Amino acid sequence: MLIKEFRVVLPITVEEYQVGQLYSVAEASKNETGGGEGIEVIKNEPFEGKDLLGGKYNKGQYTYKIYHLESKVPTFIRMLAPKGALAIHEEAWNAYPYCRTVLTNPDYMAGNFTLCIETMHAPDNGCQENVHELPPDKLKMREVDIIDIAGDPVMPRVEKCEVLAYHRYGHKRDH
Repeated sequence: MLIKEFRVVLPITVEEYQVGQLYSVAEASKNETGGGEGIEVIKNEPFEGKDLLGGKYNKGQYTYKIYHLESKVPTFIRMLAPKGALAIHEEAWNAYPYCRTVLTNPDYMAGNFTLCIETMHAPDNGCQENVHELPPDKLKMREVDIIDIAGDPVMPRVEKCEVLAYHRYGHKRDH
């Protein structure tokens, strides 16, 4: 089992982030829903009584979505992929500031693929050592990456990419 913790420090408040997150999710769902492709929303309803993070959070919004990825991958992958391999099921219990998201692929991988994402939005600079309240055995397995979006220096190779993005290649035009 891999336990990876990303501590993402943002230059905005938790409340500002929540507004942006709700807007982004609504826009993505609107833009990717319909026609049997994109995001299929199966359920979107309030939940109560599911204990999350040791019972600290037990009500919020439950969503069950299926991501149909057929149109998002190259044709040769679509041709090679077995039936059901390109449909990811997502169950999410959003009890903001805590959210648990579980991704599965029941049509192809059955119980062999589960990705659990637990998110805690904390009003700090990423300094809490065990925000997810992991037991000692899982805490030993955990790997932490701190990402400071506003303060991390830009790596030189990224700067070169940005410069190259504006450089024109190809045929010269005659004027």
